[in-house]
Amino acid sequence: MKQREKTSTRQKNLEKQIVSFLERNPNRRFKSKTIARSLGIPQARYQQFRNLLRTLATNGIITRDGRNAYRLRGTTTTVIGRLRVKSQGYGFVELEEGGDEIFVSQRNMHTAFDGDIVRVELFARPSKGRLQEGRIVEVVKRQREYIVGTFCEGKYFAYVVPDGLKILWDIIIPNQYRGRAKQGQKVVVKIAKWEDVKLNPEGRVVEVLGYPEEVGVDVLSVAKSFGLPTKFPLRVLQEAEPLCAGIPAAEIIRRLDLRQQLCFTIDPVDAKDFDDAISLQVLENGHYLLGVHIADVSYYVPEGSKTDHEALMRGTSVYLVDRVIPMLPEKLSNQICSLWPHSDRLTFSVLIELDASGQVVNYQIRESVIRSKRRFTYEEVQQILDEGDGEYFETLNAMRRLSKILYRNRLRQGSLDFETPEVKVLLNEKGQPLGISKQVRLESHQLIEEFMLLANRVVSKHIAVHLAQNGRRRRSSLPFIYRIHEKPDQKKIKEFVRLIEALGYSLEVKRGVRAQHLQRLLETVRGQDEELIINTVMLRSLMKARYSPENVGHFGLAFDYYTHFTSPIRRYPDLVVHRLLKEYLQYTGVNGGMPPERREYWEELLPEICQIANEREIAAMEAERKSVKIKQAEYMQTKLGESYEGVISGVVPFGIFVELTENLVEGLVHVKDLENDYFIHDEKHYALVGQRSGKVYRLGDKVRVQVVRAVPKEGIVDFVLAK
Repeated sequence: MKQREKTSTRQKNLEKQIVSFLERNPNRRFKSKTIARSLGIPQARYQQFRNLLRTLATNGIITRDGRNAYRLRGTTTTVIGRLRVKSQGYGFVELEEGGDEIFVSQRNMHTAFDGDIVRVELFARPSKGRLQEGRIVEVVKRQREYIVGTFCEGKYFAYVVPDGLKILWDIIIPNQYRGRAKQGQKVVVKIAKWEDVKLNPEGRVVEVLGYPEEVGVDVLSVAKSFGLPTKFPLRVLQEAEPLCAGIPAAEIIRRLDLRQQLCFTIDPVDAKDFDDAISLQVLENGHYLLGVHIADVSYYVPEGSKTDHEALMRGTSVYLVDRVIPMLPEKLSNQICSLWPHSDRLTFSVLIELDASGQVVNYQIRESVIRSKRRFTYEEVQQILDEGDGEYFETLNAMRRLSKILYRNRLRQGSLDFETPEVKVLLNEKGQPLGISKQVRLESHQLIEEFMLLANRVVSKHIAVHLAQNGRRRRSSLPFIYRIHEKPDQKKIKEFVRLIEALGYSLEVKRGVRAQHLQRLLETVRGQDEELIINTVMLRSLMKARYSPENVGHFGLAFDYYTHFTSPIRRYPDLVVHRLLKEYLQYTGVNGGMPPERREYWEELLPEICQIANEREIAAMEAERKSVKIKQAEYMQTKLGESYEGVISGVVPFGIFVELTENLVEGLVHVKDLENDYFIHDEKHYALVGQRSGKVYRLGDKVRVQVVRAVPKEGIVDFVLAK
């Protein structure tokens, strides 16, 4: 009897806590796991807790909103997420907590721009199969502070027409805020006021970039439109100026001295920052001793310095089609930290002993000093391997042998191996495109890739398992930055399974999809007509990799532990990983390698670092892609009327996207330019189907197209089917 009374009292208290939590957040909906985590419910009691939520909803105490979300009874539901605007004017809000997107029509967009974090008021729940709709009621955080566009002189006032089709409003420029801008110039505008959606936003010109036809203005406009800083603040340059490449003798003495060891770098022909060098010895017992030596940027960039703060805000180096926007000033990135040949350089070395089958049997992680013996390009190494002769051939050949073993092991464990070709745009001195070529993946690329993957894996496992166990702490609980890739959304996987079944293939997902299953499917379709469509849709079905202080493994690589350690010159998370490693090495044996106050410091700081790094990585990728697209479109402007072979790379209600086989340029064949028929969009089968003719255009089909239009500033190319 007493036990039942205790249980009843505990349940009533928990009910009060749930209602109190929702009352403190009256306009929001929460998933059951979010509520449980906020109230400190242990995993063992989660099922019981979820049943209680359902009971409270059934009794009308709280409201169930969707399959597994809840809110306070009788309140208007609002959610927070990121707005993604389509060029047609409508948009979708991606929720912070995941789940289905919210559709927002143009008239319900409020004063939000593409990429803004917004609060959305949800409309009545839609019928089955349709997306939830809503209206934006608040811009929580602006994604972009500045907008790039073309300055125009109107009859009564000046205005700026924004670049890009996703910003739907011209920006009014009061006369006192126009600066020295002239008609037709590209400018950067800061939004000054936008309070009423019925009126255009107002802004002021903060920078004049130049006329569109001037050299480099097109790509500079892309950089500015994504908020990429193109210059370093004077205080940062002044901080880097006194640094020199000379290394104090005391610093060399305390490090592992590897200057006599044979090591070298392998990089692209136009690279200027050399993050990593590699070495390899074949031991008497037949084992390999692989050395991965990474530039010790943390020695030159102290935590909390002006340079450190600037690097955090940048997050990553950005590789645009005609320039690099580095994360660190050039004195650091291209000189002092870069592993130039025949120069002493401070490094962080991972020395890994592997047996003949490629299994790790031992490793060391040491602060070191090296002297690279050679700066190779990928093409030079490939030529030496192909010809079987050349400088350091024996070492390079042994490296190739080991990299192939590591590659086979990785695929056997379920690591996904997508063939995703990249393009190289050849520009002249005026920035005009002379040609576009597909970049070939060489054995030398695979060699470096496998060694970097292994080093990253060893470092992450060292922290998550080895140090945690030595410090008697729960696995993965030590502060660290992981590179994670979550398991795919089940809804997307089910849609993917429907597609491949329609193509005559199968995928076992009853017990949950695993990377091994997907890799076997990739191997099955390799060389088949369906390879492109299955590769493309599989990629779209997967989550995006990201940085996180919480480890959940890397689905795509099939690794339980993974991080980024190998590129601290160009990625901020790698720099932080180096700092954490140094702390753990310094305090070995103390609380898992770190004092409590430092652990608390990192636990508070790392989530913010990861969030910034993820945001900057996405911005960099989109900017890089956009800069290539504008040059591709500029190149195709010279090819109007010419015909090319291509593959259907996308299917949408308004047409088909075709990627040219020769140069990977992608363009649209609009549905109005297809045969004299009415086409239905078959979303489930990624196809357009002619209602009268029965003609089907499906993702992956081969077609021949003719170039009819190219708009460089938008990166747009239009095709028609060739006759």
